[in-house]
Amino acid sequence: MAYRQGLDTDTVLQAAIEIADVQGVEQVTLAALAAKLNVKTPSLYNHIKGLPALRKQLSHLSLIRIKEAMVEAVLGKAGDDALLAAGFAYVNFARKQPGLYDAMASLPDFGDPDLQQASNNVVGFMLRLLEPYALSEEDALHVVRGFRSVVHGFASLELKNGFRMELERDESLRRLLTTYLRGLRTAD
Repeated sequence: MAYRQGLDTDTVLQAAIEIADVQGVEQVTLAALAAKLNVKTPSLYNHIKGLPALRKQLSHLSLIRIKEAMVEAVLGKAGDDALLAAGFAYVNFARKQPGLYDAMASLPDFGDPDLQQASNNVVGFMLRLLEPYALSEEDALHVVRGFRSVVHGFASLELKNGFRMELERDESLRRLLTTYLRGLRTAD
């Protein structure tokens, strides 16, 4: 079967990311994707297995990219500095790729082994960042959950225009993260 010149799975996925980042992940439909790529909707099935599979790919890619962003941000850092850098990398990822971030934030099928593995990779990375704190495994997992809640909450509010005051957002994020990290040192 002949494919359209220049159209491949990566091109289709990139077009879906662009729609998601500009219009929102809910607007990623096969019709919208076909219109963006100037093809008929059935042509997309040469490259993707349908909308649910595409949404899974977006979620999977988002988990991979957010971990990559955090890994890059923490290079050469440890302890509070590494966690602070990871928090900023998380929020900056959401700022730069809001649709792709939203695809991760609302995983379509967490029972999927690929999504579970990608999610576990992010958690595993965060657990390694927490090693200097000498926490029990259970405590470390609670800290990861709390950390994600903090950065996801900040990113989500920011993406929904929840911060309307003329106040430096990065400074607010820095203060929020340092307060959370201070709590790690004083937790029972």
